[in-house]
Amino acid sequence: MNERVVQAREIFKSYPSGERRLEVLRGLSLEVEKGEMVAVVGESGAGKSTLLHLLGGLDRPDSGSILLDGRELSRLDPVEAAALRNREVGYVFQFHHLLPEFSAEENTLLPCLIRREPLGEARRRARALLEELGLAERAKHRPAELSGGEQQRVALARALIGRPSVLLADEPTGNLDFRTSETVFALIRDAVSRRRTATVLVTHSERLARRCDRVCVIEDGVLRGLSGSSYKFGLESPAIQI
Repeated sequence: MNERVVQAREIFKSYPSGERRLEVLRGLSLEVEKGEMVAVVGESGAGKSTLLHLLGGLDRPDSGSILLDGRELSRLDPVEAAALRNREVGYVFQFHHLLPEFSAEENTLLPCLIRREPLGEARRRARALLEELGLAERAKHRPAELSGGEQQRVALARALIGRPSVLLADEPTGNLDFRTSETVFALIRDAVSRRRTATVLVTHSERLARRCDRVCVIEDGVLRGLSGSSYKFGLESPAIQI
C-alpha cells in the first residue's frame, strides 16, 4: 500500500513587491510517497526553494493545505511546528551551514541535543552515520578541516540523524565539482533509499534529476507535466529544459 508522506494541495504563495504582490505559487499540488525521491526543476525564481520552505513548515502558504504524515501544518502553533520540523523533517542546503566551532560528530548530533535525547545514544548514531558516509576518520575534525564534499556529507548526516519522514534538499550538490557532486548525490540516494525516506530534491542538474524516481517541473507557479503535475522520464516523455 502506498504511504503518502507529503500532501500539498492547491498551494498559493505570494510576497510583497513594491506596491504589488508577486505571485510565486498559483495552485501547486504535490504528493510524495514513503521511499520516493522526487526532483523539482524549473527556471531561477520559479518557486522551487519557496516550495521546500512551505513543505518543511518554515513558511506558510497564503491558501491551500500541506499535510506531513497526515498532520496539517497550518493548524500547528509555532511550538508544535518547530517540534514537528525537528522530528519529521531533514534539510540539506547548497551551503552546509555547519557550526564552525563544532566537530563533524558534534554537528551531526546537534538535532538530538535540541530534542534532549541521551548523549550516549546520540553519539552512537552520529558515529554510525558518519561511518556510513565515509567520514569515520574525520569525525573529530571541524568544518574548516574538511573538503566541500565532506562538509556536505556531514550536513547529510545531521539531516538524517533524527530519522525524519521527509528529506528536503535544496541544490545539495550545486556548490560542488562534477566528481564530488556525483559522490554526494550517490550517498544521498543510497541513504534515503535504505531508510525509505520521502525526498524532495531541488536541482538545476538534468543529469541528477533523471536519476530520481520522478521529476516535477515548476512553471507559472504550478507543477506541470504528463497527467497534470508530474511525470517520469522515458522515451515518450517530452524534453525538459532546466
